[in-house]
Amino acid sequence: MGSAMLSPLIGLSRFGLSSYFNWANGNGKLMRSVLTGVDVGTSKVCVLIAEIQPDGGIVLLGYGASPCSGVRRGVVANIEATVEALRASISEAQKSAGVGIGAAAVGISGSHIHGINSHGIVAVRGGEVGARDIQRVIDAARAVAIPLDREVLHILPQQFAVDDQERVRDPTGMAGVRLEARIHIVTAAQSYSQNLKKCCDRAGISMLEVVFAPLASAEAALYPEERELGVALIDIGGGTTDIAVFHGGAVMHTAVLPIGGGHVTSDIADGLRAPISEAERLKVNYGAATDLPIGRNEIVQMPGVGGRAPREIPRQHLSEIIEPRMEEIFVMSQRELLRSGVGDSLGSGVVLAGGTSLLEGAQELAEQIFNLPVRRGLPTNASHVPEELMKPIYTTAAGLLLNSASWHRNANGLSRYGGWGGLRLRVTGWIRDFF
Repeated sequence: MGSAMLSPLIGLSRFGLSSYFNWANGNGKLMRSVLTGVDVGTSKVCVLIAEIQPDGGIVLLGYGASPCSGVRRGVVANIEATVEALRASISEAQKSAGVGIGAAAVGISGSHIHGINSHGIVAVRGGEVGARDIQRVIDAARAVAIPLDREVLHILPQQFAVDDQERVRDPTGMAGVRLEARIHIVTAAQSYSQNLKKCCDRAGISMLEVVFAPLASAEAALYPEERELGVALIDIGGGTTDIAVFHGGAVMHTAVLPIGGGHVTSDIADGLRAPISEAERLKVNYGAATDLPIGRNEIVQMPGVGGRAPREIPRQHLSEIIEPRMEEIFVMSQRELLRSGVGDSLGSGVVLAGGTSLLEGAQELAEQIFNLPVRRGLPTNASHVPEELMKPIYTTAAGLLLNSASWHRNANGLSRYGGWGGLRLRVTGWIRDFF
């Protein structure tokens, strides 16, 4: 199934596939098909550029990353600072790739994003489920009250039921009189998308597709069998923690927690009376989510502030500051897993993504709290990724490329997904008319 389960990430259908994928030389002659993924996070902006190969695979051409101070908890709070970070990372990526870009898939997050489950039921016309019946039941399922200041990001089919036969993935051609669909709807504040689009426009790129960040991360980090057995992807970013829960190959629950690695940094700054920049350095270089991996005599050097002499602190003291906040993040995440309704059926456990997941001991602390197997999520599904990019912080950007490549394959008759993937493309076509 793979990327098929990302289903209607329908932004591309609004703008036209050819304008997104094709890059031409100065004479207008089509030269190559290029994809761009832009991950706009609270602490950094990551840009990856890749080229689509004839077999539908992708090869990374270049990348860029830049610190970002214009985003707070996933929401644009300073347009100028965000534009500056975008320009810096885009310029770096274009130089390393040797190509220019004009459009990109953009990953977003923020506490303004909400996911809801819905379902619809219709009568089957003619005694056999056809394309129009599936269109009508999806329409019925998405007919929920959404405030005018919000917009739909994704509509993700979970499963269908034909009469008493449940857990059907593609009901086309089945005999029956009643068709039911269960879907997951992800919505976002319109103002955020507008501000982000303004930033991208001023940075010189078109925002052609908007993807909820943990769905993109799942595309790069999760295996099909994990989605089937049940898995929770927890992406701990700088300002938020994004959660996507999968079971039976479908997205069952999504959530955004207003807490992330930046809160860990602030705790260190307060506890050690250190500047934020120094607290971040200590977290990255010496931080640990528990004191289990720390030797008793390990010492951390801290430079003096305001002309004061440097000082030494036990590394264990640093972990004692970090552990309560990491525990809070995991406990809040656990509550979301329980709300998903499949929290006790996650056979594949938990996958951690985001830069904060790199903290030493984070995996062990998560296993203790969730009582589930835990691993780190790397962009392993993207081939030809250099070793320096095989890190959790690049997982979302890599997932954006993979999802865009999936669209390209479908648009050119190269879909590798079969039944459910084909249904994905048809449902996308039907839904786009409603937005």
